[in-house]
This record gives sequence, structure tokens and C-alpha cells, in this order.
Amino acid sequence: MTPVPLADLLARHRLLDLAWKAANAAAAYLHDERPDALVVDTKSSPTDAVTEMDRGAEARLIEILLGARPADGLLGEEGGERPGTSGVRWVVDPLDGTVNYLYRIPSWAVSVAAEAEGESEIGVVVAPALGEAYIGIRGGGAWSIQGDRARPIAVRECSSLANALVSTGFGYSAERRVEQAAVVLGLAPLVRDFRRGGAAVVDLCWLACGRIDGHYERGLNRWDIAAGGLIALEAGAMVGGLRSADPYEGTFVAAVPGIDVELRSALGAVGAGT
Repeated sequence: MTPVPLADLLARHRLLDLAWKAANAAAAYLHDERPDALVVDTKSSPTDAVTEMDRGAEARLIEILLGARPADGLLGEEGGERPGTSGVRWVVDPLDGTVNYLYRIPSWAVSVAAEAEGESEIGVVVAPALGEAYIGIRGGGAWSIQGDRARPIAVRECSSLANALVSTGFGYSAERRVEQAAVVLGLAPLVRDFRRGGAAVVDLCWLACGRIDGHYERGLNRWDIAAGGLIALEAGAMVGGLRSADPYEGTFVAAVPGIDVELRSALGAVGAGT
């Protein structure tokens, strides 16, 4: 697959250059300006961390995106929802993988998507500690970015769940984790192996570029899926909910086509999403 100049790719959608600039500005802030001692608060549970850096990164995203397009709406993990009048809504996760970031594990990323009529039109994921970035354009493919070049990416081929490497994530409440652990226990004999990276948007980009074969997770939010889900979809993955085509139904599943039906069937059989 032939790389193209990044500048040419960014010109393929009217919102993409702005999304790229915003995501990279937030990523640079997180990577370069992290203090030695982070101020850490909690959200839904004592293990659901949020840092001053999450909030600072989201503030930078809002400043750049709505500064350039003040009529747009925005949905952000830390700042809630801001209505717009343009028909475009930005969906942003300023720091997916906060716990990884807290522990200096490099698998974390900034995620920026632009929606129109409820569907992601573009998605940008920047993971600076990994030295990786990804772009998806609805109907225009998925791309891995290296410097000033963009390389088209596609999911790998896998035709058997028994040969599949599958990733997942866990919720922050103890009760949810017990349920999710039971699903892993039921699925374990049926797959090659599991990975638990701690950042869903990174997992979805790794599915898109062939590093894993599937990802499932209960309880993801729209900002966890909007960009990464589009990138996986445009790379050839099947993306949706466990029991419907709606990726936001509650239990999210993305997989290479050759195992999609088998993975969904297995997840249903072991009680996922109940």
C-alpha cells in the first residue's frame, strides 16, 4: 500500500486539518508538560482517575476546535456537552488511558472525531508516547501517520476465533469487573489469547493496523468509540454493538470479518452484555 503526503490526506476532508492540529496540540501538552507530581481526582469510583492534565488537554481541544468553528457542538469526556447550530459535533477524549498515563505506561492517546447526523465523519487518534497517530475518513479509508507521510492500513486476515488475539477492557466498579472477569473466563478457552491495553482508542487503532483481531468491551462511552471505531471500520473491521448494528448500545464489538460472527456468538453464549 503506497503512502501519500500527510498534507494531501488532510485536504481530503474539510474538518480534518483542524482535527489533526487540535489532537496534536493536546497530545504535545500531555507529553511535554506533564508535571512530576500529578494532581489526581476521581470520578465514578475511587479507581476512576482524572488528572489536571485531562482537563488541560480538553481545554486546549475546545479552544482550537470551537475557536475556529464556534457554531459547532462538542461532547467531551471532562467538560460535558455543548450544543451547536452548524450540524457538526466534535466528540473528544482528551486522554484515553488516564491510569496508564498516571503510571507512565505509554499506551494512552488523544481522540478527536467530528460527527454529522450522529455518525463520525473523521477520526484522529494521536498516541505520542508510542510515537503513533491514526486517521480515519468515512468512505476514505484508514491511515497510519509517520512524520509527513500517511500509509493506508487494513485489518489482518483471521478466519477462526481459536486463532484470534482479542483485547478487552474493564469498568471501574468492582461489581462490573466481576461480571467482565466471568466473560473473560468463559471466552478464554475459545481464543488464542487476550490483551488488556488500558486504552480503548489505542486498541481499536491496533485492530485497524493488524496487531489484534478483535476488541469487545461493555460500558464504553461515545468519546471512546467515535474516532477509533471509525478508524477500525475504515480499515475493514466489522464494528457495532453485541446485539445490534449500533456501536453505542452498551457492549461494543469490533473484529476482523472472518471472526465477527463467531466472536459475537461466543460473547452472547458466555453472558456478555447481560
